Amino acid sequence: MRETILKFIALIFIWQPLPVIAQQFPYSVIPVEDQQNNIRYYLNHVATRITDNSLSSINNLQDWEAVRDQRHLELIEMLGLQGKPVMDKRPAVNVTKTGVIQKDGYRIEKLYYESLPGLYVSANLYVPEGIQKKAPAILYVCGHSHTQKHHYQAHAKNFAENGFVCLIIETIQRGEVKGEHLGAYELGWFHWYSRGYNPAGVEVWNGIRGLDLLCQLPEVDREKLGVTGISGGGSQSWYLPAIDRRIKAAAAVAGAGSLEGQICQRTIDDHCDCMMPINTYSIDFSDVGALIAPRPFMIAQANRDLYYSIEAVRTVYDKMKPIYRYYGAPENIVMEEAGGGHSYGANEEFRPLILSFFLKELMGKTVPAESMGTIDISKELPVEALNAYVDGPPADDRTTTIQDSFVALAQAPEITDVEQLDSYRSKVLELLWEKTFGAFPEQPAPLDIRMEFQADGGRQHYSFVSEKGWRLKLTMMKNYPETGKQPILLVLKNPNEERWSSLWMAAGWGGKSAVFEARGIGENGWAPSLQWHIRRSSAWTGRTVASMRVYDVLRCLEALRQFPGIDPDQISIVAQGEMAVVAAYAALLDGNVKALVLKDPPPTQNIPSQPDGAGEAIEMLNCLRITDLPQVAGLMFPNELVAIGELPDSYKWAEKLYSSLNKPMSFKKVNKLSELYTEGNKE
Repeated sequence: MRETILKFIALIFIWQPLPVIAQQFPYSVIPVEDQQNNIRYYLNHVATRITDNSLSSINNLQDWEAVRDQRHLELIEMLGLQGKPVMDKRPAVNVTKTGVIQKDGYRIEKLYYESLPGLYVSANLYVPEGIQKKAPAILYVCGHSHTQKHHYQAHAKNFAENGFVCLIIETIQRGEVKGEHLGAYELGWFHWYSRGYNPAGVEVWNGIRGLDLLCQLPEVDREKLGVTGISGGGSQSWYLPAIDRRIKAAAAVAGAGSLEGQICQRTIDDHCDCMMPINTYSIDFSDVGALIAPRPFMIAQANRDLYYSIEAVRTVYDKMKPIYRYYGAPENIVMEEAGGGHSYGANEEFRPLILSFFLKELMGKTVPAESMGTIDISKELPVEALNAYVDGPPADDRTTTIQDSFVALAQAPEITDVEQLDSYRSKVLELLWEKTFGAFPEQPAPLDIRMEFQADGGRQHYSFVSEKGWRLKLTMMKNYPETGKQPILLVLKNPNEERWSSLWMAAGWGGKSAVFEARGIGENGWAPSLQWHIRRSSAWTGRTVASMRVYDVLRCLEALRQFPGIDPDQISIVAQGEMAVVAAYAALLDGNVKALVLKDPPPTQNIPSQPDGAGEAIEMLNCLRITDLPQVAGLMFPNELVAIGELPDSYKWAEKLYSSLNKPMSFKKVNKLSELYTEGNKE
């Protein structure tokens, strides 16, 4: 009744009869449930859905075994390890020993090894004295301490004193050579997402090569390998056993929590970039943990951790337990809890529990944790004594630049004929749909197009539902004839643009136009202070700000084609700056855009942004492994590609493509759109 009354009131104040187009979509007051357009609400919902869906389709061991190998390969890919011989035979590890420290009952060998050509890992090897037969070995992976193997030396010492060979390796971030983990977190390197790069992948690879090193040692029983660590080392203690099946037991401390917890509780804001892989396939940590089953796995978590709420960790543990039950080994997964913050427990409770765990699983000894007494946690040796590099790292060390080469990027191909181009376009589209836009909804929401209001001069304001939770604004700048179909120019507004900026850019088009605000733009915008969080949280849920806007534009094109008076095959798009990226990808994915008009597009997506999250949000997951923006624009061929003003040099690839395939007049350069209608620009 209320909605009917409001419609009646609205109609009273309309002095002229509505054109046909206005009558097709009814006037309506937007229900409260549709007034979301709230990015935090949306991302919380997505994260919760990912957590809820994790392992939900697995009902028995057969279900799991049917997908296990594929999920293993997907995790390898999401860590950026595709192309590395993760599952193939690898050469012997190149190890350089630089010194030995003799202690009572064990020795410490100072060394570094080469995990990739020019990528060196500094480490300490703790070897018990008097080994009579091959001993089990533990890889200790450091967390985010600033002094690494110095800070965690008591752990390695304790393992050695109990008969384990222990290799403690430093991270690329805070070892003797300071590399980068905090790309997006601290430096504005959101293009890491576009590259498909995550520092966790480098650490996993270094860990795999560390295990290779242990297997080369005459003292080590290669059938009895374990891994453990806290914080960043805790997350590695999930990844490594999930990837490397040589690991027979793992203990992860404060290294993982549900995606729902991290996004909804915003603990992600305190997390290093290495704490979540590139989430191409929308997984949660329970999916990672399931790959460890049925091998023994201990999750140790304090209940006042700033980075992982105890509830988020329990969720992951509870979702993993059925997988262990299906294997008939429910006892092999345990979760230990203690008081305290991000630590081994307020009173170091986890230390004896972990030692007891490895004694049982790797040595077959039953030694109750409560019988161990106090474990020494002192740091006996200073940082300098444990350093592996004597005169600095090798001259060819590339720890500080490994992010630039670890993941191979796509190269622009040489195209000589249309068949080659069609093949290239098909491959690019196939990979983009799978690797970059896989988070698009499987079932699009009904568009539910609504007339909001109309104004003098024929301007009409509509809205439609792009995705559940997002009702977006579309403004028709002129009335449409009741008969016949007309071309239209879709103008994409930019976030935080100056008033009228997009309209001035589109001035001179000479035909019908519509203005669209994708999510995060105009009335749908969010606070600039939230942008850093949004860019990271989006990526962790398998999407980015730019990829969500691509989806919005695709849905906008779908909506426009339902309007009478619009020729569905004569829709062009114009965009500038940040939205030029969105326009190019949307045009490629749509496949039926007549012309793409770009002003001041970025030269590439392989460029950093700003540390506070400001700057052009043009990153899209894995896209640079597949293509780059100039190639995406060039794939408009044979339809028109128009540049307003100068294009960066990188777009010469597209210009050459149009020329070599005999469509030079379809690649246009103008100073303003009105020039498109001069004789000189007509084919």
